[in-house]
Amino acid sequence: MNRFEWKSTINLNIKILKLVGLWPPGDESYKKNFYTLYSATILIVFVCGHNFFQAVNLFFILDDFDSFTASIFVTLSTLASVLKSYSLVQNMSSLKHLFVTIRDQMFLPKNQEQIMLIKFGMRIWKSVFLLINFVAGNCVLFWTAFPILDGASYRLPFLAWYPFRTTVSPNYELAYLYQIAAIAVIAMVNVNIDSLIGALNMIIGAQCDILCDNLKNLNTENFEQDFIRCIRHHKAIVELSISANRFYNWIVLFQFFASAVSLGFSMYLLTQIAPFTSQFFSFIVYGVAVLVQAFIYCWFGNEVEIKSSKIPYSIFQSDWINSPKVHKHIVFFTIRTQRTIKLSALNLFFLTLDNFKAILRTAWSYFAVLIQVGS
Repeated sequence: MNRFEWKSTINLNIKILKLVGLWPPGDESYKKNFYTLYSATILIVFVCGHNFFQAVNLFFILDDFDSFTASIFVTLSTLASVLKSYSLVQNMSSLKHLFVTIRDQMFLPKNQEQIMLIKFGMRIWKSVFLLINFVAGNCVLFWTAFPILDGASYRLPFLAWYPFRTTVSPNYELAYLYQIAAIAVIAMVNVNIDSLIGALNMIIGAQCDILCDNLKNLNTENFEQDFIRCIRHHKAIVELSISANRFYNWIVLFQFFASAVSLGFSMYLLTQIAPFTSQFFSFIVYGVAVLVQAFIYCWFGNEVEIKSSKIPYSIFQSDWINSPKVHKHIVFFTIRTQRTIKLSALNLFFLTLDNFKAILRTAWSYFAVLIQVGS
């Protein structure tokens, strides 16, 4: 059997991150080279620059409730891209080390049956990855096109402050092109870092599937040696999950907050604009994009918990009765594995479908408050 490569599954994800300056070539972190200069230029000019101009504008529209609400929820999502970029750059060495670690023989599927076993999770991740990129692409298209489609004169896609007049040519055209480029980069950063986190959780879940299969197929011959390898594999999976969780702790925490606020504000704004206009559809597509973002975290985190909960049951499907020497070790292993692998945001919010429903409830609460304040 050909050697299995985990990175081949997320190859497109990594290529897009590389395009926006967030994935240095090879297995190393950033160095003093052209790619680092390119990354700094992309992130400072487009990601940080666009956020700065939007944030400054908020101070000029504090007294205008409608304009403030139309700007703040988009600003929160774009600010998330700054935090995600910083976290990825800051943890690039440890993240690259994770991908080197999972090349170890311990983490690889042992046969074709195990490859087929983990294919389902990979297909789900690919489907979600393609869906969120499609939704984000349409969101960028609607956001950048609605001023033109609605026939607005000298109106930019996003409310922002610039140190020059944007109501005259060619300043207006230059600002418009800058916002298109910036939001396209920000969308790629947001979507593909979210997808990368989902991929890490998908890989951890796949490791639980492989471990369960290895435990089920333990037989009397070499039972003790194979069981010890399974114990080491479980320990390595736990360490892998801790390292991955450490990377995206703050990202998930801020994303959950931003998702709830953005959904609430977008629902409110849908009640304030004319239906079936290009701006109306842009808010709908944006809301769907935010939903899919939160869903990626919660679905794959929930899958890790479910799959890890099956580990203690798998050992009892093996030929353990005929191996009395390891019965005591099986008891200790079972007790340890009853503590499922839970991924969280600083241990405040766990990545589960229950918390996804909590995000929706919180978004509805924000919507209800805005309706009362705005009426």
